[in-house]
Amino acid sequence: MKRSLRINERIREPKVLVIDDKGDNLGIMATSDAVALAKERGLDLVEVASQSEPRVCKIVDYGKYHYQQAKRDRKQKHRSRLKEMKFTIKIGEHDFQTKMKRVRKFLTQGDMVRVSIFFRGREIVHASRGHDLLKRVADELSDIARVDEQPKARGKILQMLLVPNQNQKT
Repeated sequence: MKRSLRINERIREPKVLVIDDKGDNLGIMATSDAVALAKERGLDLVEVASQSEPRVCKIVDYGKYHYQQAKRDRKQKHRSRLKEMKFTIKIGEHDFQTKMKRVRKFLTQGDMVRVSIFFRGREIVHASRGHDLLKRVADELSDIARVDEQPKARGKILQMLLVPNQNQKT
């Protein structure tokens, strides 16, 4: 979601709450005075909270501020990646362990993992086996992850969402 920031003369509000480059609150002042103060320091007046009343503006170097915001957005986007691992209720032990290694790797990298159990044909009659399998996955990964979404049935698919523990992220 891209939003354009209002800077200097593009801020239309008559009065704004000003925060200087050191983070100190300078109080509410006229926008023209705040812009003049920013220019005097060789910086820009940037509107950071357009929804509040009065609007909150910061005296910062716009280029640096914009770069920091973009960097934070990229980091946030990376943090919210979602991976999926698919199982069936007839999975063999070795296949299960192999998939568990992959899930563990995803979680240690900080990714969320959706674990899906697919039921084929009449296997849906044995939904309890699917729940048991998801419980086993959650138990084996309890040291590095927590269940964010409890197992839910969606048609012939049973799904659960795992997220890494806060102290596990690298």
